Amino acid sequence: MRLAKYLAHAGVASRRAAERLIAQGRVTLDGATVTDPATHVERGAAVSVDGELLAGPEPRVVFALNKPVGVVSTARDTHGRETVTGLVEAGGLRLYPVGRLDADSAGLILLTNDGELANRLTHPRYEVPKTYRARVADPPVAEAALRSLREGVELDDGPTAPAAVRLLAPDELEITIHEGRNRQVRRMCEAVGHPVLSLTRIAFGALRLGALEPGEHRRLGAEEIAGLGRGL
Repeated sequence: MRLAKYLAHAGVASRRAAERLIAQGRVTLDGATVTDPATHVERGAAVSVDGELLAGPEPRVVFALNKPVGVVSTARDTHGRETVTGLVEAGGLRLYPVGRLDADSAGLILLTNDGELANRLTHPRYEVPKTYRARVADPPVAEAALRSLREGVELDDGPTAPAAVRLLAPDELEITIHEGRNRQVRRMCEAVGHPVLSLTRIAFGALRLGALEPGEHRRLGAEEIAGLGRGL
């Protein structure tokens, strides 16, 4: 196994962050400092980060969580707010969120200790779809606004890619995007004259929120995890 992948599977960091740790000379393999993330790690090898010996790769886990409004999508928060990782009992495994939601939004978020999977699910190159249900102000939403969302909206950081949009009610939209810009759905809706009043993510790739209540979570099975990464 490549060293960067080994660190990601040990729950140290995402693969990209692990590559930075290695390049900084903070990782040793059998007592020798290694700076090449592609270095092969043999079974039973001793790998340390900042002098701390790793126990080895952790079991890969992925949890689906229905994030409530007010909870932040980070592993820890300097302001003492409740975090998504605090809502999941992972038996001591270090989890981090995949696909962040702002504090004012709710819905499906993934938590995992698999840095490689997290990177593949969030990297723009793979265009993993994410679907949201938005209740908006100033209804009804006109056809011109729907067309703008479907064709792409000009934002301050550039035009968005076309979105799949369904009108569920005069004040409710279902929007699927393939990008991951900060507060993107909120900014898109505001740009077409319908600020978001409430926002819930209902799907991440092929995975649906389902019957999970706010604050509830469940561990994904092997087939569901394989489905998340299928086609990437």
